[in-house]
Amino acid sequence: MLKPPIPENENERLAALNSYQILDTLPEQGFDEITLIASEICQTPISLVSLIDNDRQWFKSNKGLEVTETPKELAFCAHAIIEPDKVMIVKDAFRDERFADNPLVTGNPKVIFYTGVPLINPDGYALGTLCVIDHKARELNNTQIIALKALANQVVAQLELKKKVAELNATKRELEQSNEYLEKFAVMAAHDIRNPLTNILLTSQVLRDRFKDKLDEKGNKFLDIINGSAHKLISLLEKMLDYSKSSNVLMQNKEEAELLQLLQEVIKLINVPSGFTISMPSGPIKITTSIIAFEQIMINLLSNAIRYNNKTDGIIKINFSADNWFYTFNVTDNGIGITEENYKTIFEPMTTLGTKDRFDKDGSGIGLNTVKDLVDALGGTVSVKSVVDEFTTFTFTLKR
Repeated sequence: MLKPPIPENENERLAALNSYQILDTLPEQGFDEITLIASEICQTPISLVSLIDNDRQWFKSNKGLEVTETPKELAFCAHAIIEPDKVMIVKDAFRDERFADNPLVTGNPKVIFYTGVPLINPDGYALGTLCVIDHKARELNNTQIIALKALANQVVAQLELKKKVAELNATKRELEQSNEYLEKFAVMAAHDIRNPLTNILLTSQVLRDRFKDKLDEKGNKFLDIINGSAHKLISLLEKMLDYSKSSNVLMQNKEEAELLQLLQEVIKLINVPSGFTISMPSGPIKITTSIIAFEQIMINLLSNAIRYNNKTDGIIKINFSADNWFYTFNVTDNGIGITEENYKTIFEPMTTLGTKDRFDKDGSGIGLNTVKDLVDALGGTVSVKSVVDEFTTFTFTLKR
């Protein structure tokens, strides 16, 4: 008997095998069906899915055999993986010097005939074989060998599928842990932000109560703006905290609102430089959507329209239309523009174009990705059209 040689890439091969996390797992129907079909096609009493470990061959499926593993030095399959591009055929083990006195030949299970097709993973490593065994000398015809190769491919496909599922489950667990951390962070951040906002609100109310008669109309108006903005920001913070716990909040908490009033509230929350004009749809227009999501979309788009505008007289136009299925919004500015090659890039997370804004600050790469995520969550689409140094139009739809 000759011991099987060690493959030149043995360390890498074993690492590839272990990456599937398949060794010592329970039997599975998918693999057992393959060995059953292999035995039927080849008319053999034994068919195995054999994986070659460091010191053993272990059977993921063992049709016609009671044991689940044998020592590697006795394994026919350990010889088969040495030439991974060939089907190893042993017509009569007693006439093969490698196996003539092998205990698996001279004793149970009396391996006389053997044909093994190496299981080659996508990286080219031989993990083991799909093999068929008989207790008497014989051979397979060409059709049976072709079928055995096809079944070996199915074994590899099953292994790859299990590996992908395991990777997806691991990613899911990581995301769940990450989301749990983000939710805790959002709660802490909301608490830290709410306190100074509440102080601003209380202070503005006290100032208004104590100094109302001592301030002129403009002074009282400023206090009203501070008061209203603080109220708005606290409400916005609470809604964002709800959203951080579940994105379903966007779909569940839809409200009817007057569009012009919504836009006016958004504009109060952004810094509009002097010289900028923002035109909005006229007339009473009512929409039903997630108010928190709509406000976040418009805040990001209008802020960008201001920040990336190099004109002294900035012009921003907001247009609205609707059909039976969608609301459609266009936000157009006369700013620096975006090249066509970046139309998709700008919506990717943490991606910026390296352009400083009118305040000499870099972008964060968060705003437009947030817009896309919110629009997607509301069943809509977002796109951009632009001519450099002339205009940019962002168009988004929201499902009615």
